[in-house]
Amino acid sequence: MFSQEYDVRFYETDALAHVSNTVLVGWFESAREPIFRIFNPSLDLTRWSLILASYKVDFHKQIFYGHAVEVRTYISRIGGASFDVHQEVWQQGEKCATGLTTMVHFDYQSQSSQPISDEVRAELQAHKLEQRA
Repeated sequence: MFSQEYDVRFYETDALAHVSNTVLVGWFESAREPIFRIFNPSLDLTRWSLILASYKVDFHKQIFYGHAVEVRTYISRIGGASFDVHQEVWQQGEKCATGLTTMVHFDYQSQSSQPISDEVRAELQAHKLEQRA
């Protein structure tokens, strides 16, 4: 698991006084940076090899200004050329949202997916989400 803490900024709140739903997608992407580094340690955009295929966010509780949030990032599935990233937003000890993102190992020149190497697969596996009861 990777963990990243964010301070909720005032401008991230909406007219209902809680964090806007659009903010979580940004937090999730930012918290995926350690996974990006598994594929591209320098984050060199000329050597980028990932593309986002889909994402889904479920909201469980409101998130409020004034309290930091923790984003927990796991790998939940590893396929031949794609993998799923499971993420959770926690605030004050409560899970407030979950996200599921499918990423594809991608060659932009050929415009096609590429198999995930055994070395990268092993690094992803180290962050695999354990099944919960």
